[in-house]
Amino acid sequence: MKFGATVLFLLLQWVNVPLPNTPRTADGKPNLTAPVPRTSDGKPDLSGLWRNPDGKYLANIAADGIVVPFQPGAEALYKERQENFSKDRPSGRCLPHGIPDAMLVPATPFKLVQTPGVTLILYENQGRFRQVFTDGRDFPKQMDPTWLGYSVGKWDGDTLVVDTIGFNDQGWLDDGGHPQTEALHVTERLRRRNFGHIDLQITIDDPGAYTKPWTVNLSGFNFFADEELMESICEDRDAPHMVGK
Repeated sequence: MKFGATVLFLLLQWVNVPLPNTPRTADGKPNLTAPVPRTSDGKPDLSGLWRNPDGKYLANIAADGIVVPFQPGAEALYKERQENFSKDRPSGRCLPHGIPDAMLVPATPFKLVQTPGVTLILYENQGRFRQVFTDGRDFPKQMDPTWLGYSVGKWDGDTLVVDTIGFNDQGWLDDGGHPQTEALHVTERLRRRNFGHIDLQITIDDPGAYTKPWTVNLSGFNFFADEELMESICEDRDAPHMVGK
């Protein structure tokens, strides 16, 4: 039996599961403008399934006209990646989206699971995850460079501030090719505006690639109501980089 594109699309739909803690309007639809849910200690509860509304910032995190303060070498590398249409981007080779790149992927959702000591970010895309430690710890004195870094968070009023360091230099800030080095420090500020929307501000501080820190204010995330994550596998059959060759 040969499956057409429409049949495959239908097979890949998320499982609709009406959840009991979702506020609803009189007609039973999720009320995305309802008040922000809160934890027992009064903090905003960011838990839930979220999606980026479009791919604008994945293609170019500086899409809103941000003047990126490149170091000369980083600017040359970015121009090279633009000229070759980002053909060597990590995600195109089944390597991880980095940070903030992983937060910019449209369509496929991610789940926030908030507990008192750690908030988990579970990415449907490629099945990756992050841990944001909110138990008061500092960064470890020694860290192996990784794709997603090491994240610690703290609350500033109703905003969760996440600082991440410990990156490798292989990730891209976005699919457009803004580069990074191992000196990268990303600060994310997440504020749940109401039940259905999270605002996101990202600050990039990487003296190896940029002359000064720079900040972008993104359109944020929309609540993906009554759905759950589904399995997402990225398979690259021509991938010597994945076996150390």
